[in-house]
Amino acid sequence: MLFATIISVSGWQAAFAQTAPPLFDFIEEVALPVGPDAHEPSIAQHDGRLYLSWMERSLDQTVVMMAIRDDQQWSEPRIVYQSADLFVNWADHPGIAVFANGTIAVHWLREIGPSSFDYQIEIALSADGGVSWTDPLIPHDDRTLAQHGFASMVPVGPDELTVIWLDGRAYGRDAETGSGFPDAMQLRATTLTDNGITGPDVWVDLQTCSCCQTSITSTASGAILAAYRDRTDGEIRDISVARLEDGKWHPPVSVHRDGWELAGCPVNGPAISAEGNSVAVAWFTGAQETAVVNVAFSNDAGISFEDTARIDLGSPVGRVDLEMLEDGTAIVSWVEWSDTGEALMLCRVQQGAGCTARETLAINIAGASINFPKLAKLDRDIYVVWTQPVDAGDTLAMRRATFARKD
Repeated sequence: MLFATIISVSGWQAAFAQTAPPLFDFIEEVALPVGPDAHEPSIAQHDGRLYLSWMERSLDQTVVMMAIRDDQQWSEPRIVYQSADLFVNWADHPGIAVFANGTIAVHWLREIGPSSFDYQIEIALSADGGVSWTDPLIPHDDRTLAQHGFASMVPVGPDELTVIWLDGRAYGRDAETGSGFPDAMQLRATTLTDNGITGPDVWVDLQTCSCCQTSITSTASGAILAAYRDRTDGEIRDISVARLEDGKWHPPVSVHRDGWELAGCPVNGPAISAEGNSVAVAWFTGAQETAVVNVAFSNDAGISFEDTARIDLGSPVGRVDLEMLEDGTAIVSWVEWSDTGEALMLCRVQQGAGCTARETLAINIAGASINFPKLAKLDRDIYVVWTQPVDAGDTLAMRRATFARKD
């Protein structure tokens, strides 16, 4: 049973009691329209509705699913795509986004070669609320047998998305690509219209960490910001933000020089969000052999970032997500080790003041992980969804947390 794997958090939370007012008026479980062995969710909001995607297993096939929540009711779950050759991974999984005009986009990964790292990104579109879907589209121009994944999408204007992803086309192919960085993962980008037309496939950064999640947001000034874990020749793997403005990707800026030297990928990417031209980035680092979750703000639409604020309780796993709020604060989720299991944490972060209120949503005591929880803001509510291990395999769990009213 689901409840057997999530324990009460009151005792552990009491050890970290806050003198500040509570973050939420109440928190409640949200029932989900998912089938057996549901896992790896993604969530988005548009026009007062929540959009949820996830994967399920059906005999020898993997099924990409989606549903819409409107007026606290879920639509009938819809099959987006299913196949026996989809790439299924706990860290690199399908995602959902909604165009400004309501068209839905869902991406997933398909195996394309003999290696377990040979896979491509595919995207399907629906203009009728998920009833019907286009044939799969491939956002990257190349068809090399290489890794293409960790995609993120954000709406731009009424009928376009910007799509970013990590791209392994340069691995062992330096003579062909002329990149100057053989055996390096790249961050690449394109655009996608609601009628399925892709723009140029361009590079944003020619040397990045190979398997950390990406994140993308848009600002009021029209800039698109892509956050990702970078990589230097000396194996420093800190967080960078690249800025798309006036049709051009500008050189990335470092959010903070943590100096995390690591000859491998930590599989722990950043999250970025904007409200107007205020931007916040959350990320995990292990620099100086200390695990930390940090948050930094930008007041100039991502051109530069201010000093960082540490928000964890001392034993973070990372796996962050983030939403900017209208008052310029940010709500951040992350996973933290507690005395009894994995704690799913939320914190409201204020620039210059750090974490002003903190909540523990759940503590997972199952033998497997909750992986990468995702959150979305809708009115006064924050929705958080994650993969919850259960005796029969996996399912999805969701909480709705309503912000406390200010006097």
